[in-house]
Amino acid sequence: MADHNHIDFCTVCRKNTVYTLQKVDIIRNIRSSAYTFTITAAVCTECGETMSIPGLIDTNVQEIDAQYREAEGLVSVRDIENLMQIYQIGKAPLSLALGFGEITITRYLEGQIPSKAYSDVIRSALTSPAFMKRMLEENRDKLTDAAYRKAVASAEGLEERFSVSAKMLGTVSYLFGRLEELTPLTLQTLLYFVQGVHSALYGRPLFPEDCSAWIRGPVFPAVHKLFRDFTFDPADDARFALLDGAEAVLTDGEKRVISLVTDTFGLYGGKALEKITHGESPWTEARSGYGGGIPSGEILQKERIMAYYQAVNRQYGIDTEAGLQNYIRDMLGKAS
Repeated sequence: MADHNHIDFCTVCRKNTVYTLQKVDIIRNIRSSAYTFTITAAVCTECGETMSIPGLIDTNVQEIDAQYREAEGLVSVRDIENLMQIYQIGKAPLSLALGFGEITITRYLEGQIPSKAYSDVIRSALTSPAFMKRMLEENRDKLTDAAYRKAVASAEGLEERFSVSAKMLGTVSYLFGRLEELTPLTLQTLLYFVQGVHSALYGRPLFPEDCSAWIRGPVFPAVHKLFRDFTFDPADDARFALLDGAEAVLTDGEKRVISLVTDTFGLYGGKALEKITHGESPWTEARSGYGGGIPSGEILQKERIMAYYQAVNRQYGIDTEAGLQNYIRDMLGKAS
């Protein structure tokens, strides 16, 4: 994989030459174990040897650090920064709240790699407001009143928000992992399709949360509450860190259903998805029950969603992408 051409001095050719940036694999021994890392190398286009260019060593150090942490399951500097932002807590108070020495977090932020045990504590605090609240309580006497109150208030607020089921949280995490950025409307609609397809294929809902009929289509109120002020871009909102690893509760079959939905419904924008749901009987029956007007919060019974999608499955075979795509095309055709 080559980048744009650049020019620098090649010590082999003894002159300025064109080089390209390429990804290469190297093996490094760390703590008696061998690791293969993929790093960026500058390769001379004339002699084919690697070149030393300004800034590349620092880039390689960062690449190796990130890959080593991932291989060992260790938190990153970004993870710790997210933790501080989520709970509105400084470096020293966070160290004390987690039961570490006062400057431990400072050292980690400067690049020191944490032990697996300390990393696991940090990750638990990052992904579980209940765990963070418990650590704050256990180390209450080490914190100032202001730091304690602010962090506890943040933990309690997040604990309330993230009270959705583990399956729902896992599904949301898996959706963001596959599609990266989602609008609120698209997320809600895809959750509805996941519930419908899973119910049709397995005879039961994937998650227990109720879905309601809103003006724009099906909405899960618990998820609406959870994300009500998120940016919906994981790179810009530290709270998305609480979704890390949540998909671990999903079975292979559940992941397959979510993948089917993202690879079919996920190809369309919010407006197209709205047209589909507005043509489906769970939503239209809710509208009929509302006197033909716009439904406003009526619960779409899980049994109704299941029955509808079981009928769709019998007609289209929605256990395949082709079957779902045929269904989508027919529904959009009817809506046009």
